[in-house]
Amino acid sequence: MLGGSFGFNPEADMRGRFLTQCNACPKLCTHNMVGVVLSSGKKPMRRREFLGVLGGAAAAWPVFARAQATPVVGYLSSRSPGDSAHIIAAFRKGLGEGGFIEGSNVAIESRFAESHLDRLPELAADLVRRQVNVVAATGGTSSVVATKPVVPLTMPLVFAMGGDPVKLGIVDSLARPGGNVTGIAFLVNGLTAKHLQLLLELAPKAMVVGFLVNPTDPNLASDTQQAQEAARALGHKLVIVNASADLEPAFTMLAGEKADALFVQVGPFTAEHRTKITALAARHALPAIYALREFVDAGGLMSYGTHLLDMFRQVGVYAGRILKGAKPADLPVLQSTRLELVINAQTARMLGLTVPASLLSIADEVIE
Repeated sequence: MLGGSFGFNPEADMRGRFLTQCNACPKLCTHNMVGVVLSSGKKPMRRREFLGVLGGAAAAWPVFARAQATPVVGYLSSRSPGDSAHIIAAFRKGLGEGGFIEGSNVAIESRFAESHLDRLPELAADLVRRQVNVVAATGGTSSVVATKPVVPLTMPLVFAMGGDPVKLGIVDSLARPGGNVTGIAFLVNGLTAKHLQLLLELAPKAMVVGFLVNPTDPNLASDTQQAQEAARALGHKLVIVNASADLEPAFTMLAGEKADALFVQVGPFTAEHRTKITALAARHALPAIYALREFVDAGGLMSYGTHLLDMFRQVGVYAGRILKGAKPADLPVLQSTRLELVINAQTARMLGLTVPASLLSIADEVIE
């Protein structure tokens, strides 16, 4: 569909699809088209004459193509549709900045794994079969890792991920990603030391910090190593607990280990279950810090990380640039540098904590 270059070309797209149909069944196509002439009472048309008519018709295809063909963006997420409305709105905003408005001059085909990460490869394959013009893989590192092997090199792929795309083999380098892949890296998996520092500043009496992780997350090894190193540097004990669909046992284990503060690994699983996680943290009186402000909106104590909506807006911007002809290999992987610290003062009071002035002075938002 995309040939040797990227971008949406309606003329080539329509002509390519028409010729594919003819080549797939030349006898049927020839008989049908010549039959129209025969039924009109005119003499049979020679093959050379017929091809001349076909060539003349092809000259008119571009006009039809411009009127009828619409580029299609494949949107893939590990999240659920209901949990993605604000993210998709930001993505649409980014597309709009490039002049692409859904329902007007671009279509979006969405696929959601709803936290069932094993479904991601098949959902990606479905978008490939749909012959979308560009795939946007969102919802965390898992989506990107599962999508890249499925998407052919002729189909552009734009990602949003919290892990290191170079270490995970997604791109050659940030400046020169190479191939058909580029996107936004949003740093949250590299902020572990800062997370622990902020958490202990708000809960200075905490000595044992729990680290709630998803054992199937692609970033598990690097996230765990960073958390262990940060805890050692700060002189605190770190207790690593695996999360599962039933989160109760994880918090029971944290209580058994006498954890008095909590840090939650960022990823599609924890984001999907943020309401339950924040509720359990409150029930067990655990001061907790998260990498996404969505957790604070759900009642969590504090978050520090990338401005999520700004990042997904940029994914939409990149998708729009590719639809206009830019090559992913020429678009450097952007690192989201817009970080925000959000504190839920009401949750702090419920936990008996006083937010120090040092945090209030640097907080981007304090929810009362």
